This record gives sequence, C-alpha cells and structure tokens, in this order.
Amino acid sequence: MTERPQPQPDEEELRQRLTPEQYRIARQAGTEPPFSGAWHAHKADGRYGCAVCGADLFDSTTKFDSGTGWPSYTAPVTATAVTEHRDDSLGMTRTEVRCARCDSHLGHVFPDGPAPTGLRYCINSAVLTFRPREETAP
Repeated sequence: MTERPQPQPDEEELRQRLTPEQYRIARQAGTEPPFSGAWHAHKADGRYGCAVCGADLFDSTTKFDSGTGWPSYTAPVTATAVTEHRDDSLGMTRTEVRCARCDSHLGHVFPDGPAPTGLRYCINSAVLTFRPREETAP
C-alpha cells in the first residue's frame, strides 16, 4: 500500500499557533542556543513528538546525554518518522532531520553517537513535545 502525502500545514496558521522561536526553527531551519531547551536534560519515560503536527518522533529509551546541549537520540521511533536531507549551509555538509509528516526542521543527525546505531540525532527542544509513557500506551 502506498502512503498518501500528508497535507502541509498552512503557514499563516502556524505563525499564529507556534511561538516565534518554534516557527523560526521548524519552518526556517533555525536552531536554539545549546542548553536552553526544555528537553535537553529531561529524563522521564515516554515519547517526544513534533510540536507542529503531533507525530511521534523519538522514544526516551533512545535518548542519551551527548553533552552538546540539545536532546540527542540514537534513532527515531520508526524508520519512517523522520526524513534526512543534505544540508550545505554554514560552510559544511551535514544531514538535516525533518518530520516526515509535516516536513518541519528538527535538527541534524551525526555519525558520532553511541551503540547500537552510532548515530546522534541532535534535535531542537523547541520543536518537540513530550508525552509520558502511560499516555502513549495502547
């Protein structure tokens, strides 16, 4: 079965609903200062979702302290939760991570994470929400 493309959020509605920082990060590929976000040192059990569309993105079981000041994960919650794109901004090549459902910028993924994946998904807190495990159970 082929997945149907998700409708893209209306930009004017997003400007009104999101904070200026959330909009700048999600829709203009910005970033927040390190150690400033709500989730970088967060340790509760649950799921992190997209602040724009609500899609589940990362699970707390894959979260680790990278020392960078941003929430870091070894993998997304599913292989199709995020998309990856070449980013040549800032005079370097990186891999940008976006929400697969709404195409919002989340952060970047780097090949310097711990086992088992060796990846570090470095994600901006401002574009994440959190639901405790008991609220995500079926």
